[in-house]
Amino acid sequence: MSLSVFVSAIEEGSIAAAGRRFGLSAVMAGRYLSALEKSLSVRLIERTTHRLSLTDAGAAYFARSKHILETLEQANAEAADLQATPRGTLRIAAPTTFGSMYLGPVVARFMAEFPQVEVALHLQDRFVDLVEEGVDLAVRIGNLPDSDLVARKIRDYRLMACASPEYLKSAGIPQTPADLQSHQLLGYIGAVTAEPWHFTSDDGKAVTVETRCRFMANNTAVMLEVALCGSGIVYGPDFVFAKSLAGGRLVPVLAAYTGASLPLHAITPTSKHVNFKTRLFIDRLKQAFG
Repeated sequence: MSLSVFVSAIEEGSIAAAGRRFGLSAVMAGRYLSALEKSLSVRLIERTTHRLSLTDAGAAYFARSKHILETLEQANAEAADLQATPRGTLRIAAPTTFGSMYLGPVVARFMAEFPQVEVALHLQDRFVDLVEEGVDLAVRIGNLPDSDLVARKIRDYRLMACASPEYLKSAGIPQTPADLQSHQLLGYIGAVTAEPWHFTSDDGKAVTVETRCRFMANNTAVMLEVALCGSGIVYGPDFVFAKSLAGGRLVPVLAAYTGASLPLHAITPTSKHVNFKTRLFIDRLKQAFG
């Protein structure tokens, strides 16, 4: 209790307010704080008539204490969840192409495993506001902007360049990234694979190509279709092209070079308490893709 009262006093700005949070009088809350300081043999809080201020030792202790209490709260919630049955609606946002190509089977298995859970899957190529739009979980591909959201990495994909055999037969096969500048290029509008294109040679040398794309789209499925029609060399996530590469409809370009890394994350609004069904789905994502 002493630790909780200490953290609450700092968060609330007064000992009396911390006491009210736990149904204690201001005097009793103050005794808890005094007992904590006595046990540590260090002063944590400087008390004045109008405010509380942390000592240097108190500031360090507050940061650790807050983390400990949050971890304990999470552990308690998880323990309670083990006795519960997941139920209700799980709202997921995911990129259009990745979601339509790969998430269907994961969702189907999840619903079969947990029959009292309903899934609402929203596919869109934009970063949704999870809090504003009431989304439990977002699957995001690419580098993430700084935010208060919590990201759990699932795996890395790679960006790669490829083209149809017909296009390469007529336009020639580039041998180095610099050769791309004489070709018709197909790229993505947005943060995931925006210009310039990045490659790493076998000897570890990074190469950046300032590209001028003849065709650009904010949807990788459309980029794939344009590439399959023989319109140029496309640069995008390897999972988009995997089936076409396996079937020979596309072939890799610059196979001696490695494209940039593209992380896949599961994003939740907060780490404080992620609901049971969301945690379960993140586990299934890791099993499917990790």
